[in-house]
Amino acid sequence: MNMKKTKVLYQHGTLALLVPGLFAGTETLGKLLEHGDTGIGTLDGLNGELIILDGKVYQVNATGKVNRIKKREKVPFANVHYQKDQFIDKIGPLKDEKLRSAILDKLPSQNLFYAVRMTGEFANVKTRAVAQQKEPYPTLKQTADAQKVFEKAHVKGTLIGYYAPQLYGGVAVPGFHLHFLSKDHSFGGHVLKVDSVATKLYLQEFAQLDLHLPAKNKAFRKQKPSKDILKDIASAEN
Repeated sequence: MNMKKTKVLYQHGTLALLVPGLFAGTETLGKLLEHGDTGIGTLDGLNGELIILDGKVYQVNATGKVNRIKKREKVPFANVHYQKDQFIDKIGPLKDEKLRSAILDKLPSQNLFYAVRMTGEFANVKTRAVAQQKEPYPTLKQTADAQKVFEKAHVKGTLIGYYAPQLYGGVAVPGFHLHFLSKDHSFGGHVLKVDSVATKLYLQEFAQLDLHLPAKNKAFRKQKPSKDILKDIASAEN
């Protein structure tokens, strides 16, 4: 593999476009996977939470079920990269807030994008997944009523996601955006809270963000920007 590729974080769409309800899929998973083998995202209509590991795409839907997804399915938003992360340290046991703080302290810089991966045993993981939305789409904030929350204690698996500098809020979630998939593929989703027991932390630094926008999508081209983008993203993501 070209080493330069492992320094690039590819992103289709932005978090900001989801705020007003632009949930239609605008890139196939097949195209997305041409840019990486690891990542996170969501499907057309905000249908569940995606975890991409070793080139395989898993969806956690609003019933909590984990499904393998075919490459012809489309996404409105997703991040991928070619995994070549480095082991940093063993972390835990730590509660959610202190765990995130510990990861932040391990980042070589808070002004760059990083892939964050943790493997091992977690004391407790609380996740959510949103039910598929239908047109006319609601706003991102309004989908909170359609999300289902799941929780599991003493679970082994992989936490995968990204750290984005505050400067890029709107393009991405400022700070950490994390998803989880259990080792037995029976549980996962967008991470709301995570407590570690004994986990290994891996980081991968990116020198380049390759942002691909749905330029041919009519709704995207016509949408006026929201004044409360960051506030709405924070409300929906947390």
